[in-house]
Amino acid sequence: MKALLFKYKNYSIFLLILILLIVLKTINPSFIKSISFLSFDMYQKVFPLKKSDSDVIIIDIDEKSLGKFGQFPWNRSIFAKIIENVDAAKPKAIGFDVFFSEKDKQSPDEIIKSYNILHKYVINYLVNIQSHDENFRQQLEKSKSVLAVLGSNVSSHGSYDRKAKAKFLSKGGDPNQFTYNYPYSIGSLEKLEKSTKGLGSISFLDQTDGIIRSLPLIVRFNKKIYPTMGLEMVRVGENQKNLYIELDEIGVKRISVRPHKILTDPNGIFWIRYKESQKQQYISASSVFEGKFDKSRFENKFVLIGASAQGLFDLVKTPLGVTIPGVEVHANVIENILGQSYLIRNPNIYVFELLFSIILVCITFLLSQKIKPKYSLSIFFISLIIIIMIGFSFFTFRSQLIDISYPIFMLLVTFLTGLYFRFIEENKIAVENLKKEAKLLKERELAGDVQKSLFPDISKYENFIYARNIPARDVSGDYFDVISVGKDEYYFTLADVSGKGVKAGMYMAKASSTFRTLSNLSYPLEKVVYLVNNEIVEAKFKGMFVTAVFGKINVKTGDVTFINAGHESIMVVDSDKNFEFIKSELPPIGIIKYFAESMVKSKTMNLNDKTFVVYTDGVTEGYLKNGQELGAEGVERIVKNLNEVTPKNIVDSIAAELNWGSDKLRDDITCLALNIKNTELISKKKKKEEEVKNKKN
Repeated sequence: MKALLFKYKNYSIFLLILILLIVLKTINPSFIKSISFLSFDMYQKVFPLKKSDSDVIIIDIDEKSLGKFGQFPWNRSIFAKIIENVDAAKPKAIGFDVFFSEKDKQSPDEIIKSYNILHKYVINYLVNIQSHDENFRQQLEKSKSVLAVLGSNVSSHGSYDRKAKAKFLSKGGDPNQFTYNYPYSIGSLEKLEKSTKGLGSISFLDQTDGIIRSLPLIVRFNKKIYPTMGLEMVRVGENQKNLYIELDEIGVKRISVRPHKILTDPNGIFWIRYKESQKQQYISASSVFEGKFDKSRFENKFVLIGASAQGLFDLVKTPLGVTIPGVEVHANVIENILGQSYLIRNPNIYVFELLFSIILVCITFLLSQKIKPKYSLSIFFISLIIIIMIGFSFFTFRSQLIDISYPIFMLLVTFLTGLYFRFIEENKIAVENLKKEAKLLKERELAGDVQKSLFPDISKYENFIYARNIPARDVSGDYFDVISVGKDEYYFTLADVSGKGVKAGMYMAKASSTFRTLSNLSYPLEKVVYLVNNEIVEAKFKGMFVTAVFGKINVKTGDVTFINAGHESIMVVDSDKNFEFIKSELPPIGIIKYFAESMVKSKTMNLNDKTFVVYTDGVTEGYLKNGQELGAEGVERIVKNLNEVTPKNIVDSIAAELNWGSDKLRDDITCLALNIKNTELISKKKKKEEEVKNKKN
């Protein structure tokens, strides 16, 4: 079991992370909720609700009104006058986002207390004056008005056992089991509330970031159900007495006030879709008091009275990223109910979001472990686009809130985890490859050193035979050899094995050792080639062969006998620098087996006043500094430019032209040249003296 876990530890860790993410989403603490809220807010910012007109008018307690009536709260007669003026325009309902929880300080009895008036004539006069509270109460009673109630966790002074004005009819369960509850409530004076047509909650649920995204459409105060301000305004405006609550086994399903039906979550939560604020929706309270307004503006409208003045601190943040007066939240609720434009957070969608996220992150993680990182990045972005498209599609076409923030968060976490595991795996493989390459490099260097030892030291022959090999890699597939077989006779060869690397070097070593052994037996050249070929064929180096020039020279007579087995053309240049190229007439060594020595044909020529040059295709196909190939014409050019044509000058000049300092040679460079102008052997002592002399110069 332990071995299995170790083998699949990446997947085990991924599974643990996935379980942790699922548990976090299931528990849904506040910081996880804040992640989900990012997408809910983004929907409204990208596609804000736009309306040119509204069924709601807001009478604004603004700076202008404070300048006219003085410090807030004002005396109740001001509100009475405002109600009287608005009610004359026949609005649907008038709602107050303001509390009147204490007696008006400017009422007669409050004045008597404040100034400690004792004269009975003054007292009798003041008592007979109608109080501002009474004036206000009478106007409330005449109008279709709604006062605000607020849930509280502490008892307030002067509170009474208030009751909601709306009657609730429920079907399918008890709404008390699912709605939010406050043990106490704060409202207005008892006589004012009893004179009004409705009582509406202005309670918001606590939000960690202070943004009002939703509110309870129904809420309990002291175990009694109240509607929110917006819902109560619609009920009063539509002249309805009842509110209908439909429930199922998981909670509240729908709340209705004829003719409107509103879907909520199981706790009666209503998700608000905000529109962009409209200045024309507001009218100053001072203008309404003075009657300076068009009455048609209020006709059949829902009228809310609230404060936007900075000093009254009734400002809230919305998902649109702006701050608005609290009264505008209730205006949006009313508009959402009337226009069915509210947002839906379906409780069943939680399961869909979680299952979809699990499937998507599993697919993304598995692919990240199987395919190349650049492709797995494409898979990640495709998954990201799918999530975003689903979320915005549901919002646009169904007004439904889909949490895309947490799935994206899950996707990002698991993808980065997979990418990290892949990086560790790739890094491990890279380290292993580096170790293998280092080992192979060491082996190639060793093979190269061994191969260099196979090349003969022909420095004493360089007056009449000279050759060089410059390998393109550590191990060369080219070879040359010179063997003295008599007083004035030498066997020589220059060969090129197909392919490169260690295998080519091994193949070349096999051919060279066979050639050297047979040459030392003083066999005729034809027999040497015949035996070398058949030995190579038997060696069974699959798909490999050797192109070679074999030769035998007598430096006394100048006669050279040679065989070109599939190799580059042999260059022969005379003293006047006329060139002749002798092509191959035999196939390469190691391709077919020779059944008789007669199958091997040789040629003989005399080298008096001539130079014999053999090279591999690494010479003719080698790159010059300008990027062009040298070619046979280039070899001719090099020879023509020589002041003195000697084997050493030819070979060194060709090598210098091709080995000009590039990082990597195209192919091995091997070249051999011979002539008999000077057949003197060079002693090692003389050679060393010349090298010292050249260094000094």
